[in-house]
Amino acid sequence: MKRSGRAVLFGMAVSCAVFAAEWGEAATPAELSSRSGGALPLPLSDPQNAGGWVYNEVVSDEFDGPEIDRDRWYVVGEFENGRPVYRHPDKPDARVWKGRAPSQFSGRNCRIENGRLILEARWEPDFPFCEEIHTPVFGEPLAYENITTACLISRKAFRYGYIEIRSKSADAEVSSAFWATGPGMEFDFFESFGDGRDPGKEHLDRELWWSIRDWKRLKGQPTYTEHRDLGFRMADDFHVYGVEWDAGGVKYYVDGMLISEVTAEEVRAWAREHRDVDDEYDGYVATVPINLWLDMETFPWNGLPESLEDLERNSPPEKKHDGVVEFVVDYVRVWQKTGTE
Repeated sequence: MKRSGRAVLFGMAVSCAVFAAEWGEAATPAELSSRSGGALPLPLSDPQNAGGWVYNEVVSDEFDGPEIDRDRWYVVGEFENGRPVYRHPDKPDARVWKGRAPSQFSGRNCRIENGRLILEARWEPDFPFCEEIHTPVFGEPLAYENITTACLISRKAFRYGYIEIRSKSADAEVSSAFWATGPGMEFDFFESFGDGRDPGKEHLDRELWWSIRDWKRLKGQPTYTEHRDLGFRMADDFHVYGVEWDAGGVKYYVDGMLISEVTAEEVRAWAREHRDVDDEYDGYVATVPINLWLDMETFPWNGLPESLEDLERNSPPEKKHDGVVEFVVDYVRVWQKTGTE
């Protein structure tokens, strides 16, 4: 049984739906049932399954295998001939993001260990960094140097459902993030900054940021965003973060408890108030199929590790001087309802 706090696996019969995938074939209801072996996990927010949720095994990952499932995930920056390569296996002509400078995604910075996915940020000055310096949409132009991070992107897409992750953020001046992209939009479930230590930013490691962003009309600006002080540091222990998402809006759960909800109409009103748009603008752009992302980044505006010692400042004694801090994910789970894609 997966280590999931109050989450319990229930062996029960539930109805299944066909789940649409952007790449590859979707699983049929019969396939989903046979793969589960009769033991289907249920949302921590709805352990009795009053909502009639169906576990989507095509997108979900318990990380119980010996290594990362490359059919399920694209690992960004895997090495070929001694250098990282940024080429999507399903979209070979697409531009692949290398990470937020000064950090760069490395395919060597992730692994499965004891049933968990480990993503690493490393102090790695000798890494073959990209020499390109470009002006990012957010932040100042910086060179790639010193710090490598990890990024995984799901290769199957889905629309609407309940998305849940059990994770522990990296305890350093880097982000640990769970988010998604779809055509023309971005859905940030959380961007957790592990160690807010600069004056006036001490609250950042307790703060959960989530947002919906429009890349088609607003160049990535949020059409809705929230910053929530959780009352605990996200890097201190494992917690369960859940997002219920449909055409009518979003509900956000932490450790099974509802902490926020917003309707699609409230998102539209927020966008019209906070963005330079007309009264007809529809800010609820989260209506398209999405692919999940797990990654780590540097946020220079919040603080930046300046050395190996600085990166590992909060690491336990037995892990100091290895040049690594870890974002640990116990599972990623997606449930949907009959009739959704």
